[in-house]
Amino acid sequence: MSDDTIKLDELDRRIVVATQAGLPLVAEPYQQVAEALGVTAEEVMQRLQRMLESGIIRRIGAVPNHYTLGFRGNGMTVWDVPDEKVVEYGEKIGALDFVSHAYHRPRFLPEWRYNLFAMVHGRNRDELKQKIDTIAQMLGEDNRAHEVLFSTRILKKTGLRLVTGS
Repeated sequence: MSDDTIKLDELDRRIVVATQAGLPLVAEPYQQVAEALGVTAEEVMQRLQRMLESGIIRRIGAVPNHYTLGFRGNGMTVWDVPDEKVVEYGEKIGALDFVSHAYHRPRFLPEWRYNLFAMVHGRNRDELKQKIDTIAQMLGEDNRAHEVLFSTRILKKTGLRLVTGS
């Protein structure tokens, strides 16, 4: 039996702990992280790239607060589309500039018929509804049903967090 577990060394762990809540909002964030850890910015960037390529971390990116940016009409849309087209439609919908993420989820029939989820953002609910109509038109007859679960407040979204010494 092979062990496919990817090992982190102590510096990798320290880099993850130092960056997991976000990079510093400064002109040279990797330099600031590097200085705090006593290594070079190049070392931090190389190790983050290696962890990204190996799947230890999934992404390095900005996560804007859509409410602060003026997007107050937000909703998780759920769609019933043919299973054989869910990946194709997920990619198309996820590429829209007003969708932050789209993904496949299993149905739980008969209670839950939806298999494609997409978070749609608009400045208000009227704009949001127009954008949802755009998606519905894009799906055409393959849009067998959809619903919108409107956001009413921001929930803190975080993934797994390492703590020092773990």
